[in-house]
Amino acid sequence: MHTSPQEKLNTQTRTLYMALELSATTWKLAFVDRLCRRPRVRSIAAGDFDQLQEEIQRARRAYVLEPDAPVVSCYEAGRDGFWVHRCLVAQGVESHVVEPASIEVDRRKRRAKTDRLDAGRIVMALLRYRAGDRLACRMVRVPDAEDEDARQLNREMRTLKAEKTAHTNRIKGLLATQGIHVKQIDRNFLQLLQGLKGADGAPLLEGLTARLRREFDRVALVVDQIRELQLLQATMLRTAAQEVERGDTAGRAPRHAVIAQRLTELGGIGPVTGWTLATEVFAWRDIQNRRQLAALAGLTPTPFASGSEEKEQGISKSGRGELRMLMIEIAWGWLKHQPDSELTKWYRKRFGDGTKRNRKIGIVALARKLLVALGKFVRHGEIPAGARWRKEMKFTYLPSLRKREHPSVVTAA
Repeated sequence: MHTSPQEKLNTQTRTLYMALELSATTWKLAFVDRLCRRPRVRSIAAGDFDQLQEEIQRARRAYVLEPDAPVVSCYEAGRDGFWVHRCLVAQGVESHVVEPASIEVDRRKRRAKTDRLDAGRIVMALLRYRAGDRLACRMVRVPDAEDEDARQLNREMRTLKAEKTAHTNRIKGLLATQGIHVKQIDRNFLQLLQGLKGADGAPLLEGLTARLRREFDRVALVVDQIRELQLLQATMLRTAAQEVERGDTAGRAPRHAVIAQRLTELGGIGPVTGWTLATEVFAWRDIQNRRQLAALAGLTPTPFASGSEEKEQGISKSGRGELRMLMIEIAWGWLKHQPDSELTKWYRKRFGDGTKRNRKIGIVALARKLLVALGKFVRHGEIPAGARWRKEMKFTYLPSLRKREHPSVVTAA
């Protein structure tokens, strides 16, 4: 059992604690040197690190600390990301990024909330955290710049797919206003548009036709960009596969690509799934146990036991929502592609009575078990019991909807 190191917080600590409440134009700074002291709150212009250093020196003098007394800071994870953390570390400040939902708040229906109060609340939570109270708040694991950059491809692809869905739904909605119902928007849409007529038999008017063409051009652009990202992803996976086959440990393929390629060797795990799990979970996060791994996806149970009342409230849903949805989707695919695995047999034995509600509950439990099994596979090489390997890797790409030289020309898939 490991115990958290505790720091004696008294006048001899010689440490200055600082919290930043960030906004687009102004930053609130809250300073304190020990518990039971009212925080010193100041305001600076957003991103002005010279003024930040001046306020740190003033706080040191106000609390009668040494001019070079160490500074420990924290701020809430949010829109600004981690660039503030990296700038603080570069200036010799020990920086932490706190999870906003983990900070205690007053449970009254109405409570005062200002940036000044929030900054003071954060710095006091930091003080308790440094004293060894790990329940005061939770700190976010900050990725390296390279690891953060590796997530851009997968997240951009997810954004583009959402944009593609939005554009195609808009085209279908515009056609529905004329009594025309189209199931799919494919590469032949422009040819189809020329002969479309409304429910009354009249041809579509010029304004609507022009708008539909522009919407289709946006769909075509998005699909082309998705295809480029998929080609780039496939190239990196192929390079990683070649290096793993040669046993080259100092190759060009990044670590997340090697992990993603390894995951795709299992049946039921495709390149998009493997890439997402590698860049978001396994490549850089220091996960200690299965509980932390399940909590990252919000798949941990939340029991309720008070007095004689005891019930299960379901999963917490406090982790990354997109990861949780991905794992549930993978779990359904695992039942199909890995019918002989021990996880599939467990699911069918436990939830195979045909009840829809039980199947839904069971698939969430299977998703949690599968995520833990994939974590063991990545970290220790422990293959999920009964799982089969994918014989050969096959990638499916979305077809290009248009030629590069002219946006209105339709091409074959």
